[in-house]
Amino acid sequence: MIDVNWASVWTALGSFFTEWRVLFSIILILIGTVFFRWLLLVILRRSIERVVSGVKKSHNVEQTQELASAPLRAARIVQRTRTLGTVINSSLTVILLGAALVLILDTLGVPVLGILGAAGVVAAGLAFGAQNLVKDILNGMFMVFEDQFGIGDVVDLGVATGTVESVGVRITSIRDVNGTLWHVRNGEILRVGNKSQGWARVIIDLPVPYTSDLDAMKDVVLTTAKLLTTDPAWRRKILENPEIWGVESVTAEAVVLRLVIKTRSADQWDVARELRMRVKLALDKYGVSVPSLNRMILDQHRAIPGTPPTPAPDTPARGTRATGKDAPGPASKAADK
Repeated sequence: MIDVNWASVWTALGSFFTEWRVLFSIILILIGTVFFRWLLLVILRRSIERVVSGVKKSHNVEQTQELASAPLRAARIVQRTRTLGTVINSSLTVILLGAALVLILDTLGVPVLGILGAAGVVAAGLAFGAQNLVKDILNGMFMVFEDQFGIGDVVDLGVATGTVESVGVRITSIRDVNGTLWHVRNGEILRVGNKSQGWARVIIDLPVPYTSDLDAMKDVVLTTAKLLTTDPAWRRKILENPEIWGVESVTAEAVVLRLVIKTRSADQWDVARELRMRVKLALDKYGVSVPSLNRMILDQHRAIPGTPPTPAPDTPARGTRATGKDAPGPASKAADK
């Protein structure tokens, strides 16, 4: 049996770890950072799932998409929770990477406090160059915490309009109706028009012939809209009964009636399309044709587009004496007398 000198073994291991202490410390810092980030993200993910599951359970639904028929506040809670989760995820990553970098520099013997002090001076000097970055981060945080918009909202940011796909600390991604993904800096967002918060209103301006019976037209249009509210497929998407606000405008060809209906924000466009189709079919049934609001009027004073203007006949100006062939002859003078 071989006798093992454990004292020598431990001494060798101690010398080995002492020699490579810096490398092992850096490896442990990186492993600890990755593990700590994973642990925090698991806690964050479970917290978000708990909030979403609680909302689903309270409204007896299994899929998140079914919350569209739930009260508006419930769907809003889910959207805001997921948006906050995205922002917190990005923030945690940045903070942990910064802390790991400071610990690694300290392990390497770099004077961290001196670097931080110098970094403060440098940061003050670079404030003008980095002010856009700071503005982006602050704007993004305020927009999320104030619930100006969330993931899944349809928004108009001025520079882009579409559905919010992601909200980061610095960048917000929006996909428009054509499928283009726009990356908008949070600092460039000066106004937010959110089309998904609360409720929406469908507004349809319907031209009817000028000579038609307005009361009969109102009854046809309003009855058609009320039938839509009683349809089981559309009833839960409509919040209030439709209304006709009256005559919006009057032209020589038509009278424009305004029909409005209050809907859930996410269903505004679907309800509008269905309502237009039903109103069109109802008007066809009663033999009413929608007049054209565009008419071109041609006379001798208006030229046809693409052709040179017709010259006006030469007439002497008032208060001037005609000369040449335009001057009246003796017969004309005698006739005048």
